[in-house]
Amino acid sequence: MSYVSSEIESQPSSWRRAIELLPSLAAALPERGERVAVIGCGTSWFMAEAYAALRESAGMGETDFYTASALPSSRKYDRVLAISRSGTTTEVVDALAGTSARRTSIVTDASTPVGEVSDDCVVLDFADEQSVVQTVFATTTLMLLRASLGESLDHVIAEAEQVLRETPDPRVDAASQYTFLGQGWPHGIAREAALKMREASRSWTESYPQMEYRHGPISIAEPGRVVWVFGQPVHDLLDDVRATGATVVCDDLDPVSDLLRVQLLAVRLAEAAGLDPDRPRNLTRSVVLGAP
Repeated sequence: MSYVSSEIESQPSSWRRAIELLPSLAAALPERGERVAVIGCGTSWFMAEAYAALRESAGMGETDFYTASALPSSRKYDRVLAISRSGTTTEVVDALAGTSARRTSIVTDASTPVGEVSDDCVVLDFADEQSVVQTVFATTTLMLLRASLGESLDHVIAEAEQVLRETPDPRVDAASQYTFLGQGWPHGIAREAALKMREASRSWTESYPQMEYRHGPISIAEPGRVVWVFGQPVHDLLDDVRATGATVVCDDLDPVSDLLRVQLLAVRLAEAAGLDPDRPRNLTRSVVLGAP
């Protein structure tokens, strides 16, 4: 079994552990009313998007998200929250070092460059991974942040455990192309789903906000391709997609537990193609840049 397969299966237990630790971690996380910027790279950027949308919709305060390299120096925040599995990504270190806001990081090791430039450091060492491909750290971070907003997540954990026992749909596995859609905070999950498929299995994937999908991208939908909707579908979307002949995946699962299905799919497709899902070509666990 690949490392990533084991890490995917570990997610429900990792989520429970993070939520149980929340009382001891809460003081390090954004407070109600703070103006917050959330930053990350790759998968962490997508988790930043999801959390930012959730925090604003919960009325906890203005929350923006950026790739670490795009954090604007002219915009003032009370806190910058960085998500970084490795704690070594150069753009994240530089962004934190260059801000005057309170700096909080979520990492797997506090004794890293990101941890060292942070005022507050949330360490999820039990969610670290051996695979280059991120799964458990990303979702554990998001579940911790969702719990910090007061959301009860028992139902999401139960759904994820059920997902891990499901039998794959052969129509989905056989598809030639995958488009992932999400509206609001699930858009970050849709982008992460597309990335996971590209990284692990080199699949042709795209991702869009649901409302934007009909403004052009729907033109590639056809039989033998999949359109996967995270969260509740917007009005008439499913009818429009089904009219193209594409296979529609849309259900009542929480977007994060639904994401596990995509992670499992990516591993299956990679292994069927003779690829190593733990070590995608051209990728490393962290991007560390040399001096300019």
